Amino acid sequence: MPGQLTQVQQAVSPAWLRDARRARTLSLITLAWLGAESLCGLLAGFQAHSVALIGWGLTSMVEALASLIVVWRFTGSRIFSHDAERKAQRAVAVSFWLLAPYLVLHVAHDLSAGHRAEPTLLGTAVTTISLISMPLLGLAKRRLGARLGSAATAGEGTQNLLCALLAAGVLAGLGFNAIGWWWVDPTVAIVLAVVAVREGVRAWHGHVCHH
Repeated sequence: MPGQLTQVQQAVSPAWLRDARRARTLSLITLAWLGAESLCGLLAGFQAHSVALIGWGLTSMVEALASLIVVWRFTGSRIFSHDAERKAQRAVAVSFWLLAPYLVLHVAHDLSAGHRAEPTLLGTAVTTISLISMPLLGLAKRRLGARLGSAATAGEGTQNLLCALLAAGVLAGLGFNAIGWWWVDPTVAIVLAVVAVREGVRAWHGHVCHH
């Protein structure tokens, strides 16, 4: 096993190793942000008695799993392990599948309770920052995933893009609710749940988008 690992280390190019470390760094940054985002979302939700914002905070916790998985994947000797990549890509796939039913259940709860999205300053600020930052992180990770041949990294990037879309959906829901279009928010959530299931299948099978 140590001999095999040495051979793999020798076969890895310096550029690949730099990309692997960059992927880990971006995941650590994302993990820190999602932790703060989750805390702010829950705080804002409980202050405003808003199920939508509480749901946003809990969703961020689920999304943080993908970042944690990629950090694990590119730490220590696992950087050079094909087995670690396979485990990581499947764990990321499972995190997609955890996200999808949560979104559906959240919509069902909101509709049955007659809940309508209500604006709060903290909630609006957090979702706006995510709308701006998550696409940048997501696209960077998908490019890194393609160069590394890492479906786990690409999958985490896709989750960041979904996070941005969810932020856009929350903000749109708040805006459209003001003119009576309350159905925009739950519709966006259902669409994202379908996308999450599809991306989970792609991650499980190791699909990597090449750019």
